[in-house]
Amino acid sequence: MPLSEFSLIRRFFTQQHIANPSTLLGIGDDCALLSIPDGYELAVTTDTMVENVHFFAGADPELLGHKLLAVNLSDLAGMGAKPVSVTLALTLPKVDENWLTAFAKGFLNLAERHSVDLIGGDTTSGPLTLTVQAMGLVPKGRALRRSAARPGDFIYMTGFLGDAGLGLKIKQGYRCADSDAALTRFNRPEPQIEAGLALIGVANACIDLSDGLAGDLGHILEQSQVGACIDWDALPLSKAVQTYINDTGDWAMPLTAGDDYELCFTLSPDQADKLAVAAAKIGIIESQPGLRLHKSGNIQPLEVKGFEHFS
Repeated sequence: MPLSEFSLIRRFFTQQHIANPSTLLGIGDDCALLSIPDGYELAVTTDTMVENVHFFAGADPELLGHKLLAVNLSDLAGMGAKPVSVTLALTLPKVDENWLTAFAKGFLNLAERHSVDLIGGDTTSGPLTLTVQAMGLVPKGRALRRSAARPGDFIYMTGFLGDAGLGLKIKQGYRCADSDAALTRFNRPEPQIEAGLALIGVANACIDLSDGLAGDLGHILEQSQVGACIDWDALPLSKAVQTYINDTGDWAMPLTAGDDYELCFTLSPDQADKLAVAAAKIGIIESQPGLRLHKSGNIQPLEVKGFEHFS
């Protein structure tokens, strides 16, 4: 007997214990109920992943479950919000119990690690499409925004740049002697929740790196009405990414490839000694509009471009 919509939800997605006092009512009613503590605001984000657009057909469902939640938690991290709860909408071509078991494992394991409650969602029939709405709490008036960078700010980023992009290149056929780390970064990104929380009151502007450094930093520049210069020699590149650049000459890849899910942020020089997050200083905010790259002794314009749908 095929599973009904409600049987599917009960079997695969209701094994969680409620982890947050803000969750008053989770799965099982027409709506979930959340309580917002005094002194906090609710940050809300939504991301969708579509087969053959965001992930390859036949992708490991456990990795998909992890990544789907991770990319949403990364958006909350980019605003300094502590994750509280998520909703999940699944559009499935068929009910595959093995696929659902693995997907739920990847999704709920990451949710448990970050004390995130799955409080509702929807299931429908159709081409494989996965959507999460994530909600988090941030102290009132202190959310990290894209619009607060100032000329003279230092630009920092957490982690390494371009490893996930290299993972995609490997999936597309590039041969790499040390492929495991890059594929892990591509398949299992880790949202920088703790870093985002630690940046509240220290950073001016912040964004998560989902569509590439050039494009995402470009959003900060546009909304803050400033420019920037990036120092190529300061970029945190792994040995595998450096080898890829040497092999192919494609030095732009780490600047434009997405899926790193690190945080890029700016802060005033007088706040640098308060920075408690492991991060590399990669450039400076300038009053002159546009994004520039200091490389090989020259300063050159850097096209602000990341992945865009419908382009």
